[in-house]
Amino acid sequence: MMKPEDNDNFASAFAVEALREQRIARRWNNFFKAVFLLYLLGFALVSIPSFSLGSLISDKKITALIDIQGVISSTTDASSDMIVTGLRAAFEEENTAGVIVRINSPGGSPVQSSYINDEIYRLKRENPDIPVYAVIQDVGASGGYYVAVAADEIYANKSSIIGSIGVRIDGFGFVESLGKLGIERRLLTAGANKGFLDPFSPLKQEDVQHIKGMLKEIHEQFISRVRKGRGNRLVDSPELFSGYVWSGERCLELGLIDGLGSASFVAREIVGAEKIVDFTPRQNVLDQFARRVGATITETFLYGSLGLH
Repeated sequence: MMKPEDNDNFASAFAVEALREQRIARRWNNFFKAVFLLYLLGFALVSIPSFSLGSLISDKKITALIDIQGVISSTTDASSDMIVTGLRAAFEEENTAGVIVRINSPGGSPVQSSYINDEIYRLKRENPDIPVYAVIQDVGASGGYYVAVAADEIYANKSSIIGSIGVRIDGFGFVESLGKLGIERRLLTAGANKGFLDPFSPLKQEDVQHIKGMLKEIHEQFISRVRKGRGNRLVDSPELFSGYVWSGERCLELGLIDGLGSASFVAREIVGAEKIVDFTPRQNVLDQFARRVGATITETFLYGSLGLH
């Protein structure tokens, strides 16, 4: 049988334990609140274009930098939406003396490349006192070069790979494989040519001619942009628009670029504003996932890929 003093001791111990549990609960609650706030802060930082506070509170002139890294596609950091956002922010900065578009890209979507090219021209028309320079790093090929030709001048390293002024579409054919495996292909369409270039059906010559005509049209659009941007700086050579790539040193001879130099060289020696401020927007992880899921179908042309590669 419990004595009265035992009841008092039990009640005291229970109260102490309850207080201890409350303190632990408060600590965990504060911990999770702190983690959540840090997550929100990180989410906000990666969702906002990169910028330097120093450029906004100083009257010193800067060179604005926009990075185009990797494949130019609606699902990557090199999408037209991302790059155009950065370009506009760079031009809106009152201390911008010049803009560098730094490119390290093998190419990608002709549509995305064209959007960026168009926007550079528009921004230059609205801001005639702000020059734009393209600086090619390792690779500035195909869609990457499509973007570069909108700049006033193009610079690269002597070992950079540049060019590939052409368009391609590729895929596979599995007609004979299906026969060997005993698989029957069932393709139902509404529209006489809806199933053209199906990889499991025999290739038709009329389909090939249709696609070649389309590729030629897009190629001519590409060539027109190059001629518009480079003008009489281009050497008259039939190989220029053949799809070949060359070293930066050779491209200087061909008129595809204007000089050899890095972004820091251009900022210091050409723009005259040595301080470089990066205005390149960055996607957060959630944006990247949503873009890739939502745009995969639109990036695929039937079972092949169409692009400036």
